[in-house]
Amino acid sequence: MDAADTIEAVEEATTTERSRIGSDKALIAATGANLEADAIWTAAATREAGLRDGLEGWAGDARESDLDAVADAFDRATSAAGDRAERIDAAPGDADALSAHLDTVDGTSERVGAGLVAPALVLDRFYLQVVSFFVNEAEEGSADVVRDLRSGASDLGPARDALAALDESGRERARDAAVEAVGVAYREYADALESMGLDPKPVC
Repeated sequence: MDAADTIEAVEEATTTERSRIGSDKALIAATGANLEADAIWTAAATREAGLRDGLEGWAGDARESDLDAVADAFDRATSAAGDRAERIDAAPGDADALSAHLDTVDGTSERVGAGLVAPALVLDRFYLQVVSFFVNEAEEGSADVVRDLRSGASDLGPARDALAALDESGRERARDAAVEAVGVAYREYADALESMGLDPKPVC
């Protein structure tokens, strides 16, 4: 199982969760049903700042384990999340569940999965709905900004590079950690909707 196979395995294992996270209920869950632009920007800033903070320090730990390629990937992802957070004109709120989960992840391989693979897959779905929101509001300038944010947030390049530097066992642990982290994001989404009396499952 190489890096591409590992990411594909995570995608296959989380198809349902990611589909629902990227549904038209995503912003209801993320904002507590406050579908105003300011609340949506805050939700985006929260996720980016939380990811940056969650990844902070991981590169140094990886270098201590002589995993320089993994450390470089963590550095790139941390810097990129910080740059995206600064581009968003909103103050972040309390950490979202996925960002908070990163503080509990130990082990370099597990961190690759939880911090590099999972956020890229989850943020891709989240930003899809943010783009749709601004398109529906006829705010094309904002939609273009979010498209660019989505492109960066969903970049799996750092994840692929880090996975390639791991051995087979490490990639398996990264896969499992990524699936778990996506599950954390999904449970936050589902719990938020259920607390409002909404079904997190799609209506067929």
